[in-house]
Amino acid sequence: MPSFLRGALALLLLVLNTLFWCAPIFAGALVKLALPFGAVRRPIDRFLNACANAWVACNSAWMRLLHSTRWDVEGAETLERSEWYLVNCNHQSWVDIFALQHVLRGRIPLLKFFLKQQLIYVPMIGLAWWALDFPFMRRHGKDALRRRPELRTQDQEATLRACRKFSLVPTSVMNFAEGTRFTPRKHATQASPYRHLLKPRAGAMALTLNAMGERFRSLVDATIVYPDGVPSFWDFLCGRMPRIVVRLRQLPIPEGFAARDYSADPDFRRSFQHWLAALWEEKDRQVEEMLQRA
Repeated sequence: MPSFLRGALALLLLVLNTLFWCAPIFAGALVKLALPFGAVRRPIDRFLNACANAWVACNSAWMRLLHSTRWDVEGAETLERSEWYLVNCNHQSWVDIFALQHVLRGRIPLLKFFLKQQLIYVPMIGLAWWALDFPFMRRHGKDALRRRPELRTQDQEATLRACRKFSLVPTSVMNFAEGTRFTPRKHATQASPYRHLLKPRAGAMALTLNAMGERFRSLVDATIVYPDGVPSFWDFLCGRMPRIVVRLRQLPIPEGFAARDYSADPDFRRSFQHWLAALWEEKDRQVEEMLQRA
């Protein structure tokens, strides 16, 4: 099949799959709004997560049907669906999300992402993310924060609200520590000390740990590499991804990290940034090794 036709068919299946599963998700969300009680929320949240996992499963089905991508995945064998996980990954493309969902579905609870506020306006899927309690974050520029320092608390409040909901049923909280997709231009602008990564941002991860760290079994550190070049979303739909390499590591969360306040404790802030920088140095070396071996 020509790649253009394959991409068009994949897009059609993605849209139909999304429309199909959005209906029960919206219905469940309305029940939660009407009956905001813990005894109601827990079973409804499980139902909504099951619908979202079914959406992911259907996406995996058409990916297997239309794509000939060779998946090279290691490290998923010891994960469990009944636990809470904090998941961290490098970020290069929208394809990262589909890749992570594909390799982690059925192995850990549904991935919940921190999203930019603007994404709530994406037709259908934005409302589905809202119904599934995905936290929407507002990104304020440095000038705006200087004029209105109180804006700094908006993302903290959104994260805390989301984490309170996540604590009700097993959840995997996904964090792209770089905060944005890697591009050579961004890498140069940042003067990033890493060869394959942007500088990590520690605030969201630290706040999530503070809000519900006692729930997390471990940190799942995921690294994705596209040996034949980072695909665009259209490349993904067309199946122009000969290989995807994913490595997963379970890492212990340092003792005490869940009990300290990143924004108010300078010593902890330095310790957390040092820990994340060491993790990022190891990930950068891992990316280089994966590319050389591929």
